[in-house]
Amino acid sequence: MEKTKEEKKQKKEQFRRKAALVWQFLKGSRLLFIASILCTGIMSLCDMINPQIIRAAVDNAIGGKEPKFSDTVMKIVDSFGGFEYLGRHLWLMATAIVIVAAVRVLSQYLFRVSNTAASETLVKTMRDRLFSHIESLPFGWHRKNQTGDIIQRCTSDIDTMKNFVSEQLTSIFRIIIMLTLAIVFMLSMNPWLTLIAIAPMPVILVYSLLFHNKIASGFTKCDENEGILSAMAQENLTGVRVVRAFGRERYERDRFEKHNEYYTGLWVHMAKTMARFWSTSDIIVGLQMVLVVVCGVLFCINDKMTPGEYISFVSYNSLLVWPVRQLGRMISEMSKAGVSIDRIQYIMESEPEHDRPDACEPDMTGDISFNHVNFGYEGCPQKLFDVNFTIKSGTTLGILGGTGCGKSTLMSLLDRMYEIPEGNGSITIGGVDIRDIKASHLRKNIGMVLQEPFLFSRSISDNIAIALEDGKDMDKIREAAQAACLDETVSSFTKGYDTFVGERGVTLSGGQKQRTAIARTLIGNTPIMIFDDSLSAVDTETDAKIRASLQARFGTATIILISHRITTLCHADNIIVLDHGKIAEQGTHEQLKKAGGIYQRIYNIQSLSAEEASV
Repeated sequence: MEKTKEEKKQKKEQFRRKAALVWQFLKGSRLLFIASILCTGIMSLCDMINPQIIRAAVDNAIGGKEPKFSDTVMKIVDSFGGFEYLGRHLWLMATAIVIVAAVRVLSQYLFRVSNTAASETLVKTMRDRLFSHIESLPFGWHRKNQTGDIIQRCTSDIDTMKNFVSEQLTSIFRIIIMLTLAIVFMLSMNPWLTLIAIAPMPVILVYSLLFHNKIASGFTKCDENEGILSAMAQENLTGVRVVRAFGRERYERDRFEKHNEYYTGLWVHMAKTMARFWSTSDIIVGLQMVLVVVCGVLFCINDKMTPGEYISFVSYNSLLVWPVRQLGRMISEMSKAGVSIDRIQYIMESEPEHDRPDACEPDMTGDISFNHVNFGYEGCPQKLFDVNFTIKSGTTLGILGGTGCGKSTLMSLLDRMYEIPEGNGSITIGGVDIRDIKASHLRKNIGMVLQEPFLFSRSISDNIAIALEDGKDMDKIREAAQAACLDETVSSFTKGYDTFVGERGVTLSGGQKQRTAIARTLIGNTPIMIFDDSLSAVDTETDAKIRASLQARFGTATIILISHRITTLCHADNIIVLDHGKIAEQGTHEQLKKAGGIYQRIYNIQSLSAEEASV
């Protein structure tokens, strides 16, 4: 019992949070949606008025009886000469029908315009807020969530939300207005026939609610698998070189088609479920219409209804049937929208990266100290164990170690891509804990060339100038490119620095991509520079030129070089050797070369390989 109460409380809270999120997204489009709802109200009122005009015309002109309306309506009719006069001048009633129809058409036009403007504004607001929030989420969150699934949440799920709010939600208001007015008018003509007409509604309502609970999980499965399919497609398009290089086109195609078949099967199953609902609801609605027609005829025969009232009542019943038939579709869309809101809510409620309240912007030219740092990725074994060393300001540190020993993790922690948990050591710059430094200030002063350089689908100059806050400056771009030994290569291109590099820099070689990424870091002229195995794709001669350029142009900067190549590290002021997350050795090149440890062993292997290559 307590568990049921708790579940209900959780569902209520979840619904409240969803409603609050949708309300926030509606900022900027609320007035437009209100205008569209008012227009639907006028449309519904027009739909209710015309059957009453037809009723009056039939009973007055054909039946020869004066229709019975409320005192207010009778006063309006009397102002036009009464029913007897209107019966002799039916063109007045026809004109009234045309006027009402014109008002309805105008309302419908205004509804379409306001509703479209509102829905597109809503979509823009949602996309802007989602993109902004995703940009503020920590790197660890992106590591756990697939890119294709995130894109699907920001596109397909937003479209589902838009369709629900712009179509189904406005329809709900229209249906409420229509049902209320229709029942009021029907009751005024024949209460008993009205009861017969609305009797099946509770049955359809209960059936629809049961149906909603049944298909909600189905829509969740469909949406999640669409995200998986999108991620699969995105991954293959991005890694098309690897797929082609290993001749895996058939394997990847079969893998995609297998999941696509499963995804299609989910929707086919949903279609069958929907078809059963529509068929059952159509049978109930059909029986309702038969009951109204038969009972209405009997009432007319027994003089309990006039022919005009009967015709008008059937018209209202048709208008009543439409909302009932729409109920199934609305329940279906509501289920889909609920799933989409959950998926969007997951992003919006993910905790963004934030600074401490008293975060500062200190000078970043001081010594960098790793103080007994321990770290492990979420759900993985511990990566770093009691790492403790200092990098003197303006010096160069080399880091050597095997694959997976924690070299890149150290630099990710320094740049606060991941936070060091409390009690697991600290990293300081000039004596200030990096957790007390604003993340934007920290990263603005740390230039990092990643192990896998990422280039945007833009020109070479655009990619290099990303670090510039005051726009593109070709002199600075060329200077940085020269320091990265890239200028000569780019000059040989037909379009030079305006050369478009394609998605992820696909048109450039590995070495050209690395040098472009290096130039992008150098142009920022930051006091701290990290090169995470970023010279691996360049030849030894270019490697030496880049290091010499770094020493000459950026001698005052603190430089961290991570590499498997000892020739890259040998001129560093200090070198640390990592082994399984621990510092195994530390010293200069000459000291480590004679120490008889891991460094000496790697040095001997690489020296022997270089000698064999030169023979």
